[in-house]
Amino acid sequence: MGDVLAGFQTVWEFDTDSVLIRFERGIRTPKLLQALGERRIPYEALSAVEVTPGKRGTIVLRAVPRPGADPLMDAADGQLKDGGDPYRLVLPAERGSLAEYYAEEIRTALGPAAATAAESYLVAAPAPPLSFKAYDGKASFDGKAVSFRWFWTGASSAKWKAGDQRFRVDELSGVEWRSPESKGGAGGSPKQGRSGYLRLLEHGADGGRGGADGSATGIGGARTGAGAGAGAGAGVSGSAGAGSAAAVTRPDHDPAAVVFGLGYGLVHESLPFAAAVLEAVRTSTPDPSAGRARSAAQPGRRDPADIADRIRHLGELHTAGLLTDDEFSSKKAELLAEL
Repeated sequence: MGDVLAGFQTVWEFDTDSVLIRFERGIRTPKLLQALGERRIPYEALSAVEVTPGKRGTIVLRAVPRPGADPLMDAADGQLKDGGDPYRLVLPAERGSLAEYYAEEIRTALGPAAATAAESYLVAAPAPPLSFKAYDGKASFDGKAVSFRWFWTGASSAKWKAGDQRFRVDELSGVEWRSPESKGGAGGSPKQGRSGYLRLLEHGADGGRGGADGSATGIGGARTGAGAGAGAGAGVSGSAGAGSAAAVTRPDHDPAAVVFGLGYGLVHESLPFAAAVLEAVRTSTPDPSAGRARSAAQPGRRDPADIADRIRHLGELHTAGLLTDDEFSSKKAELLAEL
């Protein structure tokens, strides 16, 4: 087509086989869209295109992605607010006929596979390395492994006992991302009224870990039981696993999860991260030995002041009776060895 259609905070540039969606920077542009910058969406990644009335004299042109075509939308699982939906173009109502024209042009470009789920990701996720600060730790992804480094100011005693974590991509079956903006959602972190979380799902997890709402998570990352479906907060790395109900592990107690909320790991930081991990998981070859009990990650040399803070926090846990003498001595020795 070779045309350009400019809307509020978003511009669509049409090509013969794809549409380049560019997001403008500005106070009114949602932070997630600013973080994404631009995205090229092949027409084969779409299932449909819609034109609907918007708010306050606007019209909305929205492309509908195929399930399994975009890791960002798979991870979001219906939790994004309209303003943060990267597939929406908002136009003045008087441009409704133009929106209908381009919608029809896109429809003619859709192939017979549009009605089916995509077998592989067709839209690129943000490229690693990526990192963000959550409430209880820092999450990092280098393209091959995800690392969680706990903060002594926010991490639970369960996470401190487990130690910092490192998960190879081939050990994972998917991710579960819960938006802090979801109604009624809570990751269980202290000092926050509403929080979200990013949980890594490992192979051989016997039906998956429990979600914060008490539902079980299948091996492929999709929720089963109560709360399943759009907005349930499950990122999918493939087809859903059957998975029987598992004991619920609160995200703030789970070493395979980081908890975030107000001021910590907001949507525009945590969702692109989750999408990048999900894309890497789907294209990786599973490790047959994955799913066994894992040991704490061994990070590189650290700041002595940070080590001192962590030992002080261990001492507080030991004094409170949350760590035994042997556990305290062992963890302290591990931290001193990092100096």
